[in-house]
Amino acid sequence: MSTVTTTKPAPAAPGRAADSPSGEGRIGLRANLRHIGALVRRNALQIKQDPESMFDVLFMPIIFTLLFVFVFGGAISGKGNQADYVNYVVPGLMAMMGMNIAMAVGTGVNDDFKKGVMDRFRSMPIARSSVLLAKIVVELGRMMVAIAILLAVGFILGLSIKSSVLDLFLAIGLSAVFGSALMWIFILLGLTMKTAQAVQGMAMLVLMPLQFGSSIFAPPTTMPDWLQAFTDYNPLSNLADAARALINGMPVGDSVWMTLGWSLAITVVAMPLAVRKFRQKT
Repeated sequence: MSTVTTTKPAPAAPGRAADSPSGEGRIGLRANLRHIGALVRRNALQIKQDPESMFDVLFMPIIFTLLFVFVFGGAISGKGNQADYVNYVVPGLMAMMGMNIAMAVGTGVNDDFKKGVMDRFRSMPIARSSVLLAKIVVELGRMMVAIAILLAVGFILGLSIKSSVLDLFLAIGLSAVFGSALMWIFILLGLTMKTAQAVQGMAMLVLMPLQFGSSIFAPPTTMPDWLQAFTDYNPLSNLADAARALINGMPVGDSVWMTLGWSLAITVVAMPLAVRKFRQKT
């Protein structure tokens, strides 16, 4: 008569990710940063293998700047005075770049789920937030490239920095902070909608009123009273006004603090919802 003996598996060492199926909550800061770095490298290599994914970053700033300067510049600043409009619209377009690139994060996350990439990540003993944070880091890099091209085109068309280089970098940093906050909204959309096309469609419904109902392209004083009231509370108007004031050496007023407040509020609300949806998505 034979007996079957069973042995219990040795307990995992305290603090190891194996103790938790999700791997989150037991991962230290150093390990979490290492995971984010590895995922950032993976996303960057993916861009290297697919350089066409950078077309929007490379060409969108050029097309938008030329289009709006030469189409609206004459109407707003007078024919032949498009150069005066450059200092108005380029800081506003910095805000627009952040929002358009943020939309790409949502479609990218949705596409990764369709391909099964995210399922592989969720099976690994890594913090769930590190996957999404790596996406944001890479998209912020793409955003910096777009802003650099935007400013280069602006300088060619006559953009002048009437304050200091530090103020210019502050305007860029403010755009990056607000852009990263918006990315959490679009990540949440990407995790919620069924297809990338649905994410784009929903994003456009949000983008169009915010972009054209703002002070990005034209002074709100030319708008009807009801639309002026909307632009006053539009976060894109606050960002555009802040960047415009910093670059042109004007008083910033409350626009900087309003932009930072909007960024904090959006992140506090959207980031936990996005991470939770990422864990629960099937």
